[in-house]
Parts: sequence; C-alpha cells; structure tokens
Amino acid sequence: MPPWGAALTLLLAALALLFLLAPRLRRPRSRAVGTETLPQAPAPDPQEEVDGRGLADPFSAGQEPLPGGCSLLCKPSALAQCLLRALRRSAALEPGPRSWFSGPHLQTLCHFVLPVGGAGPELAREYLQLADDGLVALDWVVGPCTRGRRVTNAGGLPAVLLVIPSAWGRLTRNVLGLCLLALERGYYPVIFHRRGHHGCPLVSPRLQAFGDPSDLKEAVTYIRFRHPAAPLFAVSEGSGSALLLSYLGECGSSSYVTGAACISPVLRCREWFEAGLPWAYERGFLLHQKIALSRYATALENTVDTSKLFMSRSLREFEETLFCHTKTLPISWDTYWDQNDPLRDVDEAAVPVLCICSTDDPICGPPDRALPAELFQSNPYFFLLLSHQGGHCGFLRQEPLPAWSHEVILESFRALTDFFRTEERLKGLSRRRTSFLGSRRRWGTLQKREVSPSSNLEVFSWKRSYTR
Repeated sequence: MPPWGAALTLLLAALALLFLLAPRLRRPRSRAVGTETLPQAPAPDPQEEVDGRGLADPFSAGQEPLPGGCSLLCKPSALAQCLLRALRRSAALEPGPRSWFSGPHLQTLCHFVLPVGGAGPELAREYLQLADDGLVALDWVVGPCTRGRRVTNAGGLPAVLLVIPSAWGRLTRNVLGLCLLALERGYYPVIFHRRGHHGCPLVSPRLQAFGDPSDLKEAVTYIRFRHPAAPLFAVSEGSGSALLLSYLGECGSSSYVTGAACISPVLRCREWFEAGLPWAYERGFLLHQKIALSRYATALENTVDTSKLFMSRSLREFEETLFCHTKTLPISWDTYWDQNDPLRDVDEAAVPVLCICSTDDPICGPPDRALPAELFQSNPYFFLLLSHQGGHCGFLRQEPLPAWSHEVILESFRALTDFFRTEERLKGLSRRRTSFLGSRRRWGTLQKREVSPSSNLEVFSWKRSYTR
C-alpha cells in the first residue's frame, strides 16, 4: 500500500472511532421551569417515522413487504411479481443475529476501509484505447474460486457481470467481494475503471465527467465484441450509479445490458453536491480525490486551474473547478447538470434496474430527500429495495458471509434470466400457433396474452421499446 493509502486508512479509522464515541459524549439537554428541571421531550423514534408518517409517506403507494423488514417499491407488472417472488424466497433477506458493526457509520466505514477477506481476487487488466486516444481499464476477475464455479445460466453461456465502482475511483471491499461471489456463481466479472482511476494512466488532459457515459459505451461495445453471445449484467456502487443510469438512459432500447442493479445510488446528484455530505465524509472523499489527481497536476495545468482545484474546500467546489471552470471550454453549473444528471433520460431506459438503498444511509441522506419515489411508482423498469439498516454500500453480515446486497442482486439476475427465457418460449409458441391458424382470422386474439379479469397487473412488454 502506498504511503498516502496508509494515511487515508488511518484517517478513516480515526473517524470511525469518533463516530463510535460521539453518542457517549453527548449530554441530554434539559430546560428549567421554576425551581424544577424537566427533561426535554424525547425525539421521535426513527422506526416510527419510517413505519408511520415521516419518511415513508412518499413511498407508501406501491410498497410490497419483504423478509427482514425490507420492502419493494415498484409499479405493478408481470416482471414485478416475478422479482417479488424471488426476493421473498431469498435467504439473504432473512434477519440474522445482530452484529457489532450494524450501525450505519460502521457499516459505511468498514466498506471503505477494510480490505477484502482472504488473499483477494486475481485480476487480469486490459487497457482500452478510446476514440479520442484516452485510456480506460478493464480488470477481469479470474480467481481465486476456492469452492468451484457453479453454472447459473443453464442452457446458455455464462453471463458477464460489469461492475462500476464509485465516482471516486476507490476499489472497495464490497466491490471485490461482489466480484468473487459472482465468479463463484458462474459469471465473468469485469471492473470498469475511468481515466486516471486505480492505476489507469491519464494519457490525455481529459477526465470523465460525473454522468458522461461516452467512455462506458465504448467499453461495453468491446465487452460485447469479446463475448457476443453472453448475457451482460451491470452493477454500480454509490456515486458510480450516475454513470450506469446515464448509459442506460442514453442508449435506451439499444443497450446491450440485460439487467442492472445500483447499490446505494446517488439519484439526485445536483442536490447532493449542493447540500454537502457530513463533515467527516466530505473531508475524507475530498482528500482522496485530491491525492488521486495530484500525480496528474502538471498534465492538467493547461486545462484546469490546479491551484484552485487543490485548494477546494468542498466536493461541489472541486467538481465545479474540474469540469465547469476550465480554461478551454468553461460552462455554467446549470449547464453541467443538464448534461450530466443521471435521470435526464431516465424515461428512455429499457432495462430492469434494481436499486438497493437503506433508510440510515449517512452519505445519501434520508429516503424522502435522496430518492425520487415517483420514479419507482411510475416507471416499470425501476425497482427500489428499501432496508432499515445497511449504511452506504454496506449491508454487511457476520463473517464469512458476503454482504446480503450481493446475494440479492445475483438472485434477482437469475430471476430475470428465467423470466426472459419463459417469455421467449411463450412468444415462440404464440408465433407457431399464429402461423398454423392464420387462415382462421384469429390474428388479433392470438397476439394477446390472456390475463385474469380480476388481476390488476399490466402485461409487461419485453420488446426493447422506449417507455416514454
């Protein structure tokens, strides 16, 4: 580990200790009435807010209960019922023994600080040269697989799992753990690294903006070239979800992705930058960004005011200096988010997306401010799995069990694969029946899938058409 990496680890460990001791250092406040001192009224129970009025109000419509106190928010459809059945059978959601690191800050900091258990994955790196001569890196996870690989796509080729880390470029414990679990389940995991991230050289003075999917499009095209017949699934972590959602929105029905999942996604990105993170997280992420870009300070001098960049005191100031106040093509903060908001083309997305979030996320904030409930209630492609615990990208369980979010994601991908296979089989039977009975003028009735009159589910169309 480089010296700056050790320093960052120590800083995050100190912050974790601070979060642990903070509740013990607080003293209950009181107010005096005459000669008596009465305790202040107790704060409302967060659990009651979630279950009753406060946080759960925008999410009450369309919620389906799941094991472990979780819930699924979605628009009713045939796919939603398939996914709901799979999640209700999932052993990963069953409540287990309460762990000492079940608090949101500890889950979050363990995710960012602790290394992956064991020897870690074996990675085979490829550099992909882009159309503008820039470079991105693809790390294929090739081992180890201690318990052997299991085939999960019966009757077809093993699927490729594209993993997109957070926008800060750090390869976290949970990303590596997800890749190892996916490798064991029969996937081909590959990690996408942006320009200048995680050892990928910055060969041109251009970095990837927060929600610019142009580099990811070229990487997906290359992966498709290498595995033309294999299904492609995608998973993003934290702020990396902006990149994945931008890609799905821009590509629409032309996307090569079969299904996607976002772990603790940042969906209202502009508001997230403008409101700022809690002080400890803001300073930690800002320090990581500055250290990562300091090696390219000379190369960026002609395009960015590096002195102002490295003196930034907030993530918003850092982002604005890096991408808005450039020397070559300056733009306004409003224009930047018009071009990089991950939900700008969300109505064009034609791929099922499962978002896993927690109500105690200390980085994204409470769900009523961080999550657009109307997106999941009105768009048949988006599903929200909401948990009461998990922190930001944590969702940890007792060792050596992997994070339960990883298990749920891979189980949902398996359910999607089975759903697609069943739909294609039904369409094939329908086409053969239509061909055989075409002379009987029953074309219109044979093209419709029969639905029970008492059912309120809409028939989900698996033509890759736009949803707008």
